[in-house]
Amino acid sequence: MHASTVRTLLVRGMIAGVLAGLCAFVLAYVAGEPSVRDSIAQEEAHSAPAHQHGGEEHQQGAAAQEEEEELVSRPVQSTFGLATGVLVYGVALGGIASLVFAGCLGRIGRFGPRATAALLAGAAFVTVYLVPFLKYPANPPAVGDPDTIGKRTTLFFLMIVLSVLLAVVAVIAGRRLAPRLGNWNAAVAAGGGYVVAVVVACLVLPANTDAIPATFPAALLWEFRLASIAVQALLWTAFGLIFGALAERALRPGQAAAPAADSAAVPVRTAG
Repeated sequence: MHASTVRTLLVRGMIAGVLAGLCAFVLAYVAGEPSVRDSIAQEEAHSAPAHQHGGEEHQQGAAAQEEEEELVSRPVQSTFGLATGVLVYGVALGGIASLVFAGCLGRIGRFGPRATAALLAGAAFVTVYLVPFLKYPANPPAVGDPDTIGKRTTLFFLMIVLSVLLAVVAVIAGRRLAPRLGNWNAAVAAGGGYVVAVVVACLVLPANTDAIPATFPAALLWEFRLASIAVQALLWTAFGLIFGALAERALRPGQAAAPAADSAAVPVRTAG
């Protein structure tokens, strides 16, 4: 694939990532923020009795310390902060996914740009988010020990790396098995091998030691996790559909042939 075409796909992938990020932001604000607010309220209500035992002077000192530590207010975090984070994430995934798309187009089967983009988005959702989520599910911001955030983040990203690497190995194995087993049987064998390898990785990696407090409502935790999955599913679905349409237009034969045809149609003066 020509370098200019890859550059065009990269730009369109980032545009698709921004648009998909806008869709995800709307869902995150409507469906995700209520559970986050309720989780913070639960944590504050649970910690309020502990502060009351320390007396009024201790409460005033704690309140002053919280005011100093809260550099960004909660309304800003739930609007501009959330939008900024989701859009930056969308641009990043759009750029990376467009480069992967350029390398996969025509190499994973006789699929057009739209079908390739859809398959890539679905595979990315499963490997990058869903599989790591099953091992280390997301918790609301106010739940858990703050001292374990670094460990939890490391384990989650380690699971992402393992999931992606195992998926790449499965794709390579499926392509090599296809001439002997056929495309369908090879795909089933590669997919089954990926599932088995993921299960083994989940058993080997340590469990999340930051347990959910017994006082935290299970329904609220379930609501937050469902919203997290829905936001990621919408993000990748929207990206696959939008980028597929943009990539198809960029790779349309007429688009590439038009400049050459225009330059060839320049009138030539003849002598006499």
